[in-house]
Amino acid sequence: MTTRTPATAGGGDDRCAPNDAGTTGTPAIRAAYSGFPVVALGASAGGLEAFEQFLRAMPPDSGMGFVLVQHLDPTHTSILSEILQRSTAMPVVEARNQVPIERNHVYVIPPNHDMVIEHGCLGLSRSSGARSGPMPIDRFFRSLADDQGEFAVGIVLSGTGTDGTLGMRAIHGAGGLCLVQEPATARYDGMPASAIQSGFASQVLAVEDMPKALEADARLRQLMAQNRESPVSDKQLARVLLRLRASTGHDFSQYKKSTLGRRIARRMVQHGLADVVAYERYLNEHPDEVQALFRELLINVTRFFRDPEVFQFLKKAVLPLLLENRAESEPLRIWVAGCATGEEAFSLAMLLRELADELRRELVVQIYSTDIDADAIAWAARACTRPTSPKTCRLSACAVSSSRKKKATACARKSARWWCSRCKA
Repeated sequence: MTTRTPATAGGGDDRCAPNDAGTTGTPAIRAAYSGFPVVALGASAGGLEAFEQFLRAMPPDSGMGFVLVQHLDPTHTSILSEILQRSTAMPVVEARNQVPIERNHVYVIPPNHDMVIEHGCLGLSRSSGARSGPMPIDRFFRSLADDQGEFAVGIVLSGTGTDGTLGMRAIHGAGGLCLVQEPATARYDGMPASAIQSGFASQVLAVEDMPKALEADARLRQLMAQNRESPVSDKQLARVLLRLRASTGHDFSQYKKSTLGRRIARRMVQHGLADVVAYERYLNEHPDEVQALFRELLINVTRFFRDPEVFQFLKKAVLPLLLENRAESEPLRIWVAGCATGEEAFSLAMLLRELADELRRELVVQIYSTDIDADAIAWAARACTRPTSPKTCRLSACAVSSSRKKKATACARKSARWWCSRCKA
C-alpha cells in the first residue's frame, strides 16, 4: 500500500487543490490546467548521460515543462537535480507533492517515490517497493495521458527492461507524441527497443535531435489550440483516406474528421512537409508511411478491468444467467471484438475464473479475440504464451491483484484465441 506524502509548505496553488467532484471531461479539456506541452522523459541505466544530452540541446525558453522519471536507488539521497543543473539554464528541481508544473522548468522524481500528474500538478506517493504494480515511468506516462490528452509528450531514453512501453501506449492512444531514443545511441538499449517494438513510437531519434522534433510539434499544437477543427480540408482528407484504404483495406471515413486531420497533420510535421498535396505524394513514394499512418490512426486504449462497474455488472447480472442452465461440458463462447492488446479478454478470463470458484463448478470457456491491428494481436498472443509464473507473466506488469493474476494465467492460456481480422491470421 502506498501512503500519500504530505504537501510541502508553499508548494501548491488552486490548480492542485483536490477536486471534490472528481476529474471530469475529456483529456483535451483537462489539458487546460497546464496550457502548454508537458514533456515526460523516462530512463533507467545510462539515463544520466541521455538527460544531459537532451538538456544541453533543449532551448531554455521553449515554453514547455519537463518531468524526468529515472530509476533511482531508494536507499540513497539523490543529487540528480544538482548534476543536471549544469547542463541547462532552466531551473532543475526535485519534484515536490502538489506542485504545479511551470514553463521552462525541469522536475526530477525523488528516490523511493512514485509520481503522477493531475490537473497539471505533480503528485507524489511513497513507493511500496512491490513489483506487482505499474513501473514508475509507465505510471507517470499513463497519468500524463489521462491529464493532458493529445498534448502529452512521452520520451523513452536509455535503460534496461520494458518500463515506459505500456505508458507510451497510453500516450499514443490519447493522441500525444511519443519519442524514443535511437537504440544505437543509447548506453543501454532495452527500454528503447521495447518501446519501438510496441509500435507506438511517433519518431525514433538521437537525443540531440529531439528538441527540434518537440518544437515542430509545439507549433502544430498551437495551431490545433487556435482552431479545434481539422487542419486538413474534407477533400484533402478524402484523398488520403482513399490511399490508405487501397493499401490496407480499411475505411477510416467514419472516424471523427478533426482527429483524423490532426493526426495526418502530425505526420506531415514529422516529415517536414508543407501541405497535404506534398504528403499525398510522399505516401505514394513511401509505402512504409502508409503503414505508419495506419498505426497512427489506431487507438489501442485499454487496460485490465477498465470500467470496473461494467465488469461488476457482468459478474453479478449477466454471466450467472448465461451459466444458470448450462451443462458443465457445454462451452461458453465469448467474442471480444476490437481487443487491442488483450487486456479485456484476460480480464474476462479472470472474472470467469473467480465466478467458477464462487459457484464451485468447472467451466468450459472459449474466448475469441479479434482486432484489425496485427501488432496488437501479436502482443496479446505473446502475453498468452508466457510462462505461468506470476513473476514472468506479462500480467504482472499491470495493476491487477496477485490472486487474480495467479488464477487468470492458466485460465486465459487455455481459453483465449487471437485473430487479426486484417490479415486473417
